[in-house]
Amino acid sequence: MSESGTRVAGGVEAGAVPRPPATAPPLTSELVAIPRSLADVTRDIARPLEGRPTALWYLGLLVSGTMLLAGLLAIGYQVMTGIGTWGLNPTVGWAFDITNFVFWIGIGHAGTLISAVLFLFRQRWRTSVNRSAEAMTIFAVMCAGLFPLIHMGRPWLAFWVGPYPNTRGPLWVNWRSPLLWDVFAISTYFLISLTFWFVGLVPDFATLRDRATGAVRRAVYGVLSLGWNGSTRTWHRYELVYLLLAGLATPLVFSVHTIVSFDFATSVIPGWHTTIFPPYFVAGAIFSGLSMVLTLMLVARKVMRLEAYITQRHVDAMCKLILGTGGIVALAYATEFFIAWYSGNPYERFVFMNRAMGPFAWAYWIMVTCNVVVPQLFWFRRIRGKVLAVFVLSLLINVGMWFERFVIIVTSLHRDFLPSSWATYRPTLIEILTLVGSFGLFFTLFLLFCRFLPVIAIGEVKGVLAHGAAKDGEA
Repeated sequence: MSESGTRVAGGVEAGAVPRPPATAPPLTSELVAIPRSLADVTRDIARPLEGRPTALWYLGLLVSGTMLLAGLLAIGYQVMTGIGTWGLNPTVGWAFDITNFVFWIGIGHAGTLISAVLFLFRQRWRTSVNRSAEAMTIFAVMCAGLFPLIHMGRPWLAFWVGPYPNTRGPLWVNWRSPLLWDVFAISTYFLISLTFWFVGLVPDFATLRDRATGAVRRAVYGVLSLGWNGSTRTWHRYELVYLLLAGLATPLVFSVHTIVSFDFATSVIPGWHTTIFPPYFVAGAIFSGLSMVLTLMLVARKVMRLEAYITQRHVDAMCKLILGTGGIVALAYATEFFIAWYSGNPYERFVFMNRAMGPFAWAYWIMVTCNVVVPQLFWFRRIRGKVLAVFVLSLLINVGMWFERFVIIVTSLHRDFLPSSWATYRPTLIEILTLVGSFGLFFTLFLLFCRFLPVIAIGEVKGVLAHGAAKDGEA
């Protein structure tokens, strides 16, 4: 069992394949630090799971746990009191919490893109970042799901949105509402992403099972590995299932945030009623998700000492993807202004001028600076080569994408058709703590993931190493 399980993740143990030479071809030297044997890969990635956590990990868990506790207290208070604890008013009926919902859904998109889409296109550099990206997707969708539940006002009646047999007669939810479409789109996205993530973990669970020294760990990993034995037949069926799930998950990248955009685009409110929202929201979601993946990837690279596997090649590729999707987002911003002017609709023109010059102009220009200007720095290879600079820029993009959702929602509502009903909006402490709590939930789950599951796909990295070794043999 042990021998076959070790063969699962890496094919064979150390000694069966000679170490790659120092003069490895560019593909291997850029994706995996040389020299690395198959056994080295297993030890390097499994080491953080088998030893004691570092003090930095405990500190991070303490901070994220405190943020999560503050958020839970705020949610408990607003559930008992009502959503009157928010800063909403008759004019601005949507604001902070829907902003957070759209933000977190967008964060989760990059995981599916990196894992599924790049897998279908056979992009080998994804092997060191896909596992953490998939985990980020799961955790981000969990954070996003909190806000519609809270916004219902009576979250204990959330089961009403499900199509189940009931005795309420004709009392049903409005199936024509895109808000209800969100429920099914997001739940489907979550289930498919979770399945895709778990299937990819199965070979690594077998490796951890065979390396486990404690009976409890061995039993847990044994159950999770689903009886994996590393045979050719097992690998063949695994690769087939993984390919089918990748093909199934790919359309979700485009469908989920398209449906989220319908929450706004199907209305008649100036600033929302626009056909550009579906592709605009999809591009923005991938843009923000890639930035968050890059942020977490750089942190894990440093804290868990994975510089040998998350190399400059990976950082450079992620920066280029961010630059490309950022260009689409910038084009969408310009298109919105052009269409508002070209339409001749005075209400549309007013909304966009109000965004750039009104009371919330500060939020608009933060959005433009972080989402349009900042990504342009990735054109320079010297900046892409500095990890600290890339980390700071990815953080700024995340800030800008949150403000994008805030600007779209609040500036389209706070000054409507009747000047007599104009109102401003300020988030309350409860809303701010709820946002803080969602970040606490996200980082707590991610830290637990880093502690108990391999952050990098052991088997896939070994596949890249073997590819490089084969090219060396040919050379």
